Amino acid sequence: MTAADRRALDRLRSLVEIETPTGDADAIDAAHTLIDSWLAPVAGTAGEIVESDGVRHLRWSGGASPSVLLLGHLDTVWPRGTAAARPFRVEGDRITGPGVFDMKAGIVVMAEALARVAHPERVAILLTSDEETGSITSRALIEQEARRCGTVLVLEPSLDGAVKTARRGGSIYRIEVHGRAAHAGLEPERGRNALTELAHQVLALPALADASLGTTVSPTVARAGTVTNAIPDHAELRIDVRAWSVAELERVHREMLALPTRTPDVELVLHGGINRPPMEPEASQELLAVARGVAAELGQPELCDVAVGGASDGNFTAAAGASTLDGLGPNGGGAHAVDEWVSFASMIERIALIAGAIDALDGGQSG
Repeated sequence: MTAADRRALDRLRSLVEIETPTGDADAIDAAHTLIDSWLAPVAGTAGEIVESDGVRHLRWSGGASPSVLLLGHLDTVWPRGTAAARPFRVEGDRITGPGVFDMKAGIVVMAEALARVAHPERVAILLTSDEETGSITSRALIEQEARRCGTVLVLEPSLDGAVKTARRGGSIYRIEVHGRAAHAGLEPERGRNALTELAHQVLALPALADASLGTTVSPTVARAGTVTNAIPDHAELRIDVRAWSVAELERVHREMLALPTRTPDVELVLHGGINRPPMEPEASQELLAVARGVAAELGQPELCDVAVGGASDGNFTAAAGASTLDGLGPNGGGAHAVDEWVSFASMIERIALIAGAIDALDGGQSG
């Protein structure tokens, strides 16, 4: 293992061991400090904290006319304490640990690639802190930086070595059910059971999907009631919607707004809507050609591309009009799962690919 390879491995360990669940400001700040210690000496300036609605994101501007924006997110789906149960571990080429694949390995690839390019001061970087919950506070910043730079490389993980040139769009909803409380033993008939209505909605909502078009409607989180002997007067349901077209997202939205109730005297209140537009393949074609050319020059395998169901912040940058190539992080698997892992060999390969792509886009030579 070379000194550079060892540094990449050590950096990944350090970043994984700082657990960064969405919404944990102290943990995110600690990760900001660590990453700034890597990037500031290379970029020539310290990173800037950009705060939006109390959430802090880390940015390097890349000067007045950056050649490219490198985009990623620091937050993970794993709560603090997960690393104690599932610590960072290296077993041959396989590295495991919470957030290692989605997407801390991609951030390390970003940092290592930046150290190799001819003009790192002309590279913009944005690391957000709320991607896993829909990028609610960071969306405007992402779109602003995408429009300013015009070209975006997203370091989200790869799918079996392929980059991602199309993604489904997504909507996020929360339904509140308002019923009427009553004693479950003495006079349950006086109640209006919010949980019963919630159950009806859970069973009915998947019918809004359209498998032939790749549209899914998935109830994911439900809450109701407080005690066993009371008819619950309130319940909540969260729903995840995915679709390949804006038209399908809009269709589902209209039907969500018109959901009927099955329980008399119960009210439904809908929150949310379309979160990320689909990422169309046209946004990626020029960058895909550049990346394939760099891979060929490096003697790497031919770079394949794939359309995937999951959404990312690349959906926002593509919709904002920026040329966008996603899935440039390393190969691995188990995103959001207990068997999450990343390939170290793939990390080293992607470091070279990203550095070469940045220099190709900037017209320089790798350092």
